[in-house]
Amino acid sequence: MLSIADLERAARRRLPPGIHGYVVGGSEDEASLRANRAGFAQWQFVPRPLTDVSRRSQQTELFGKTYASPVGISPMGVTGLCCYDGDRALARAARQAGVPFILSGASTTPMEKVAAELPDMWFQAYIPSRREVILPLIERVAAAGIGTLVVTVDVPIASVREMEVRNGFSVPLRFSPKLIAGGLSRPRWLLQTFARTLLTQGIPHFENFTATRGGAIITATTGDHRAGRAALCWDDMEWLRNNWSGKLVIKGILHPDDARHAQAIGADGIIVSNHGGRQLDGAIAPIDALPDIVAAVPDFTVMIDSGFRRGTDVLKALALGARFVFVGRPAMAGLALAGEQGAAHALGLLQKEIDLNLALLGCAATAGLTRGHVHRAGALTTQQ
Repeated sequence: MLSIADLERAARRRLPPGIHGYVVGGSEDEASLRANRAGFAQWQFVPRPLTDVSRRSQQTELFGKTYASPVGISPMGVTGLCCYDGDRALARAARQAGVPFILSGASTTPMEKVAAELPDMWFQAYIPSRREVILPLIERVAAAGIGTLVVTVDVPIASVREMEVRNGFSVPLRFSPKLIAGGLSRPRWLLQTFARTLLTQGIPHFENFTATRGGAIITATTGDHRAGRAALCWDDMEWLRNNWSGKLVIKGILHPDDARHAQAIGADGIIVSNHGGRQLDGAIAPIDALPDIVAAVPDFTVMIDSGFRRGTDVLKALALGARFVFVGRPAMAGLALAGEQGAAHALGLLQKEIDLNLALLGCAATAGLTRGHVHRAGALTTQQ
């Protein structure tokens, strides 16, 4: 497995079609999904030779902690469908790689158990505009020793992901004929993931949407956890900032004015993201939105995800001003293929590519990357 693309091809052979479609698919026509990858081609490197690159470093400081590399794991829901005990496997892979991991609110392992694997993990929440729901949740997060809360704000309602529908996949999970046939076509997954989970843990539940345990992934719960998100607004974010003492990150920002607003209410950082092309189809690619956002909030912690598959993608984002990059599908592909070690291998591939291409670019450290290292395709001059 020499690249993330290798891992993704192998994961397709390992996973049932319905679950694979859930992992890789986007919304509607998947225009945003394609744009996320195409955006990187709009930026070209400007190598600077005759620079001493014999000692290279990817170490990155973020919120007072030093990480081995500027690439962490994005929040991804129901990872247990891809691998037995997937949430904890991802946490261990992140610990092995020396990078942050963000546990999804749509996870099926209690946050307390995942935090035992990686005490400095982050937690991502989907919250409604109902403070009587939010307050107990953030109290639980704090009690678990989690210091960084990530709030995803680009899912006021669920999008239509046609690939999932065509493959018979849904959340809550319904045992449709297509889904059952797909599972039976992947006997290794059926035994190692599905059967093992049922025998040792029972039917998984959504454990972290609220302060209390949610419903099983095969049933619709009373009081849908998604209800009320359409009413979420900046007043709620300001209230949350006043009631959460840890680090607060707002995920799903694509407009410079929203980045300014996040900074103004006291958020500690943002993640520029279009949800991996899984929400508003036709939304701007994060790599394209990044330069204007960084220009709007130059002294703010701006992070990014969506579409990253190569170390060169990461270097371009850092050169354009991102402080950190998060990846989802690459880690999930590795997880599906080989659990903890597969996810760690995905991170290792990116770290290896970053190291190699730093040398070829003529920059000894990721911290030294600047706008002068990249050039907009078709532009006449290079900014120094």
